[in-house]
Amino acid sequence: MATEVASICFDLDGTLTDPRSGITRSIRFAMEKLGRAVPDEAELTWCIGPPLLGSFEKLLGNKPEARAALILYRERFSDIGLYENEIYPDVREALGALKISGRRLFVATSKPTVYATRIIEHFNLSAYFETVFGSELDGTRSDKTDLLSWLLEQKRLDPSVTSMVGDRGYDVIGARNNGMDAIGVLYGYGARSELIEAGAARLCARPGDLPTVLG
Repeated sequence: MATEVASICFDLDGTLTDPRSGITRSIRFAMEKLGRAVPDEAELTWCIGPPLLGSFEKLLGNKPEARAALILYRERFSDIGLYENEIYPDVREALGALKISGRRLFVATSKPTVYATRIIEHFNLSAYFETVFGSELDGTRSDKTDLLSWLLEQKRLDPSVTSMVGDRGYDVIGARNNGMDAIGVLYGYGARSELIEAGAARLCARPGDLPTVLG
């Protein structure tokens, strides 16, 4: 029986690109529109990675206002914030090396697929990835465990030879809940302690080190 080709799933925000300006400015836009106190951008970096509805619930203290904030957030993000984003140095080269090695590469992000796809296309990264997997606008599959379970099912991947690369504990926990290897990156928005406590098998300090860390 042939051995299955190894697959790698990449988080988007904080792993492939640095979305800090677009996300934090769009959150501030929503808070201002709601007439709430507007935190500084630096105070909102914890919102990068987890599903945004949950982050707005923490910021605002109630679900109805959080839902309204998410609508306002998307009003700015879909036209402006989406492109207030930068690809991390050496990401393109790392993806190229992994692709050449024969791995199957996927994007697995809590961000809605409609936005994630546009970002991947904007940075001309589409050629490296087989499919972009994200959540739905209604929040379906925004949880990483659910998303990765769906991805494995849709692509009929063996989790024992599939890795998840991400910068937050949510990525690591989602991978482990699905029997996948989890690699935490230290250049994104999750602390080393967060990744280790979540159970990351390995850590990667720089994007250029990804091919080596992934073996």
